[in-house]
Amino acid sequence: MADAGPLTHRRVLTIAVPIVLSNATVPILGVVDTGVVGQMGAAAPIGAVGIGAIILTAIYWIFGFLRMGTSGLTAQAVGAKNTPEVAALLTRSLIIGLGAGVAIIALQSLLFAGAFRVSPATPEVEHLARQYMAIRVWSAPAMIALYGITGWLIGQERTGAVFAIQLLMNGVNIGLDLLFVLQFDWGVPGVAWATFIAEWAGVVLGLWLCRAAFAVPAWRDRARVLDRARLVNMAAVNSDIMIRSVLLQAIFVSFLFFGASFGEVQLAANHILLQFLSVTAYAMDGFAVAAEALVGNALGARSRAALRRSALLTSFWGGVVGVILAICFALFGTMIIAIMAKNIPVQQAAAIYLPYMVAAPIVGVVAWMMDGIFIGATRTKDMRNMMILSTIVYFAAVIPLMQMFGNHGLWIGFLISFIVRGATLAVKYPALETASEPVAAP
Repeated sequence: MADAGPLTHRRVLTIAVPIVLSNATVPILGVVDTGVVGQMGAAAPIGAVGIGAIILTAIYWIFGFLRMGTSGLTAQAVGAKNTPEVAALLTRSLIIGLGAGVAIIALQSLLFAGAFRVSPATPEVEHLARQYMAIRVWSAPAMIALYGITGWLIGQERTGAVFAIQLLMNGVNIGLDLLFVLQFDWGVPGVAWATFIAEWAGVVLGLWLCRAAFAVPAWRDRARVLDRARLVNMAAVNSDIMIRSVLLQAIFVSFLFFGASFGEVQLAANHILLQFLSVTAYAMDGFAVAAEALVGNALGARSRAALRRSALLTSFWGGVVGVILAICFALFGTMIIAIMAKNIPVQQAAAIYLPYMVAAPIVGVVAWMMDGIFIGATRTKDMRNMMILSTIVYFAAVIPLMQMFGNHGLWIGFLISFIVRGATLAVKYPALETASEPVAAP
């Protein structure tokens, strides 16, 4: 397996920038989907596509652990120059992804019924949303398999390939949206068919980009692929990440619910400010992904010096991006808020709480970067435990803070959750450097 070269700033940026660009394309697709159904001249189709996409995304998100778990394990196998294991990891992730997708198809009636009980809609919107989901659900195996493919490519620092997959999917989706809805007048089903075809096109390209693995006999070596110890290790890594992700989502959901208690204006203001946080997460994600690949490679190679340099270089760039975002939010935040919301009271409320978003990229950078470092090291048990601790601290802090300071207390508690998550993982970091053996199975 070829050496990727010395650990330099250039190497970090080569890994991170394609992920940042890939993330930047994600909102574009949502805008186009909304825009084409908006040309139908009715509100129900827009709501149906929105609800249908949210439900399916939430279901698929449960399996997001496959991306992170696969990237760390693959990076370590690459660092150990264990080419057969690299190939076998792709097969394992594809089996999990395709199997999970088939299970979603089989359980779609129950899943969709449960979703609409939690989030009811008007009969017309629900009818159209069910049409949309009944088509798109057949690409569930492709979407979840893509989590594994993406993680496998990231583990080898091939983020340019990840960007290519995202570009193809978005390009096909947008082109077919315009054709099926505006030219063929297929309506909501047209949007669904466009996404269905785009998702399967993405997995086909992904498999082609992974074709080197299929030249290694180990990809179909049943004994290796289904090795009990390796499967148990992969299951442990993935389950820890899933628990961590569910708890993180619980913090975000509770933040929205708590915010609703302060009235519509405060709720709207909080929602607008969370878009600033989404931008921060998209930008930081590129450098966290770089940490996954480089730290995993260093740990697989049993190089303590490379591990430390990987952590320092990626964290340096994460910090640079955090500072830049904080400055941009401080200078242009009120202007952005005015563009996003025309309601004057909402603008004024959002401006009051804007300083918390200026602070977020600074206080959150350690949490984002430590996530990437620990995913690369596959020290997911530490991630899970520190997330449990952070969640407990968040709820213990946010409730009395809200009682004392209202919505300010809610934002303070929210930022505290980032600080605690970053700090507790940072305390665990020295153990990574002193680890005498790689975490991945030999």
